[in-house]
Amino acid sequence: MKKQAQDEQPQFYTRLPVLRAERGMSRKELAELAGVHYQTIGYLERGEYSPSLVLALRIAAALGVPLDAVFSLTPFASMADQLYNTEGERR
Repeated sequence: MKKQAQDEQPQFYTRLPVLRAERGMSRKELAELAGVHYQTIGYLERGEYSPSLVLALRIAAALGVPLDAVFSLTPFASMADQLYNTEGERR
């Protein structure tokens, strides 16, 4: 296994834009609930910034979902794949 350099951040994936849009929440509203500047939410949504564990937990709490519903170190399955099984039936 390749050792990762200490200053290299791991790739992370987020559903933050989808979850925020589902709730009709602006970046500013989410930022106020999470206690950060609204630009931080934009940086997170674009993958330009990795959240601290505390910030990730505050964002998940503000959205009312578990942490692993918002951030992951592996790509998320598409929403369609999660909503429908291979036979096309709704779960």
